[in-house]
Amino acid sequence: MAQAHSVLDRRRAGVLLHITSLPGGFGNGDLGADAYRFVDFLVSCGVSVWQTLPINPTHQDGSPYQCLSAQAGNPLLINLQWLVNKGWLDSKDLESSGELSPAATRLQCLARAYGIFGLRATIETKIAYESFCDQHRDWLFDYALFIALREQFDSMAWQCWPESLRDRNDVAIQEATIRLHDSLERVKFEQFVFFTQWQELRAYANSKGILMFGDIPIFVAGDSADVWAKQAEFDLDEAGEARVVAGVPPDYFSETGQRWGNPHYRWDRMESDGFSWWIERFRGQLALFDWVRIDHFRGLEAYWEIPASSETAMEGRWVKAPGEALLENLFEAIDGTGLPLVAEDLGIITPEVDALRKKFDIPGMLILQFAFDGGAGNPYLPQNHEENSVVYTGTHDNDTSLSWFEGLSEEQKEQVYRLLGHPSKSMPSALIDCAMASVARLSVIPMQDVLHLGGEDRMNTPGTTEGNWSWRFSWDQVGNEIVNELLGAISISGRLSRH
Repeated sequence: MAQAHSVLDRRRAGVLLHITSLPGGFGNGDLGADAYRFVDFLVSCGVSVWQTLPINPTHQDGSPYQCLSAQAGNPLLINLQWLVNKGWLDSKDLESSGELSPAATRLQCLARAYGIFGLRATIETKIAYESFCDQHRDWLFDYALFIALREQFDSMAWQCWPESLRDRNDVAIQEATIRLHDSLERVKFEQFVFFTQWQELRAYANSKGILMFGDIPIFVAGDSADVWAKQAEFDLDEAGEARVVAGVPPDYFSETGQRWGNPHYRWDRMESDGFSWWIERFRGQLALFDWVRIDHFRGLEAYWEIPASSETAMEGRWVKAPGEALLENLFEAIDGTGLPLVAEDLGIITPEVDALRKKFDIPGMLILQFAFDGGAGNPYLPQNHEENSVVYTGTHDNDTSLSWFEGLSEEQKEQVYRLLGHPSKSMPSALIDCAMASVARLSVIPMQDVLHLGGEDRMNTPGTTEGNWSWRFSWDQVGNEIVNELLGAISISGRLSRH
């Protein structure tokens, strides 16, 4: 199946930066002025792809891979100044008192804006709001009720709610819908604002020749609106707890593997209705992004199943998944000729996983930090790259390239420089040049590597639960030399934006 809508129509360069890592805002970056300034920065460097992490609402740990919904947008990414400009918020509300956390300040402002929206919004805006709610009704009601109930029960997981609500008793759901009506409408308003702001940013990026590249985690969090609303499609016990959980066996990142804790799917149930939940999930993300990465693609061929009682991932087993049937249904339902997808095919990749990806002509990923051991057959070595691929110096899960290199032994460092052809540049510039020179059609550089940052600026350390997802850059780190270096590497490698 040819990818008719592939971004890989020519050589391109991209930068990986999550929205939360932008400057500005309370506690995290958002969809405001700094996001637009970042688009302008990308244009000045000749970049044509902006890759983000998942933009769904997170739990308190901030992980975009364990979200409260697979469809909703994260309200903490909403820019508050936009609400002031609309007349739905007073500028004084943006003055943090210090008594509330940044997240609480944002949510308090959104609640105030919702109240004013009902009084001041134009007829046209209210019609647009109603249209939005109707367009997204398949997931929006369940998500709004889920969030309203979580607020009522002090953020307790839905498995701990009263049994009638946990099990979605019809009478209990109807009563909660009436009782929490105002909260439901507020949550819907937040989603309306998020989606409006996102599409405005995307339109601006596209107008500047920048394509938006998103990310779909293969699994969803057990404490999520999706699992609560579709319990029969997940492998749960009678109390709604996962019977088995997701993860990966021991790997590069952890000697005991990674126990993610997500519930597994009841693939038989999902297949029986044509994978409708998956189709709607992909439809939603492809309406937000020009290109989407499937995180942990290998789980569509076979997934690592861990007993829920196990503390580590070591006691798991591989179980076959109906990935071929799923992808066939997705391609047929959404676009019969091709979908703009990328496979995160890292980890233990078998011939079966590779065959599944190639059957649907889905590009894979190449990580240069993994290239310099394992011999001449290492698929990440530059000479082994393929055109239908995306090459990275590292990802959000890797250490920064500077810190990675500094952690190598002198012998390993010499090996890296030898395999790179003894470049005159230091790290991470040498690795960036290598990524740009690759035959892979798209080369993506994490913003930390663009800025030559060390390990203290790492985004995430897999297998750990603290100190992740909070990194942000500042504009004073982005001097002319940074722009010129990236522009030069992109230009000489034939990846310059044609916009």
